[in-house]
Amino acid sequence: MANPLDDLLRGVNVLREQVRQSLDSEGNWLERLALRPPPPDSRSLEELWGELDALVGLESVKDQVRALVAFLQVQGERLERGLPEVATSQHLVFLGNPGTGKTTIARLLAHMYRSMGLLRKGHLVEVDRAGLVGEYVGMTALKTERVIRRALDGVLFIDEAYALARPGQRGVDFGQEAVETLLKRMEDHRHRLVVIVAGYPRLMHEFLDSNPGLRSRFARELIFPDYSTDELVAITELFAQQNAYRVTAAAAEELRRIFGRVERGEGFGNARYSRTIFEQALNAQALRLAATSEKALGHRNADELMSLTEADFAVAARTLGEREPRPFPRPRRWRRAS
Repeated sequence: MANPLDDLLRGVNVLREQVRQSLDSEGNWLERLALRPPPPDSRSLEELWGELDALVGLESVKDQVRALVAFLQVQGERLERGLPEVATSQHLVFLGNPGTGKTTIARLLAHMYRSMGLLRKGHLVEVDRAGLVGEYVGMTALKTERVIRRALDGVLFIDEAYALARPGQRGVDFGQEAVETLLKRMEDHRHRLVVIVAGYPRLMHEFLDSNPGLRSRFARELIFPDYSTDELVAITELFAQQNAYRVTAAAAEELRRIFGRVERGEGFGNARYSRTIFEQALNAQALRLAATSEKALGHRNADELMSLTEADFAVAARTLGEREPRPFPRPRRWRRAS
């Protein structure tokens, strides 16, 4: 007599195979749809160094990147001369708050690895938990495998990687399945894939401790500090310059006051906050110019259209909820009751 459980198991296996084929065909269809892939990057290592040096701040990160690249270059020269290579993991951990340049550095590293001959393509594939974890049994491994295939010969950058491990999670969570799949493929493709995981320092350390294999795979950590006030001002001025605007001297001082009093700590937006302030200042400038007389419309000179003033950034800060710090009340003198 046939066992109904066997029939059910066969049905599940057939369904799983159909889902896998559907996902594969979807990925191939999307690849065929991209008729004009981006041209391969051909910049030399010297050009990439120049781009790295041109970034505002990040001096400690730049030093860590120089040390990493120098180590890889020396190991390559040792191999050319028949000397043994020191077997170290190329996978990296980026620790820092949002907006500290982690994605930018990951993209530059991918291009550097390509220019050094370590990776054939040197492209960057950026994902988060949603790009790796499925909603149903068997879906996570398929999604993770598909992302890894896209990243082969390049760098896989997993932002907020700590979300893959949720300590104390009730019910079924497939994040650990993504981690297990990733660890296996990191070993299988160790010469074709570099994985960078990024996120807040505290949460990332919890993530690395959540699986015994993670610490050994990610041997090197790069720490991304928050930008200083002067660096945030320079970043805002760079945003303005790239969009044909100009921050006046008084506006730069107002920016220093704004960035100086904003609350720092875990979750501070850094360059993202600078961009938001800049975009809000554009709105404030537009309203300021629109409020002038109708006769002035169409007759403004280029300087008026380009200048972002102290008032523009003050309005931008108020829009984002920043307020001028209120002075502490003066202490009252105690008087003896008569």
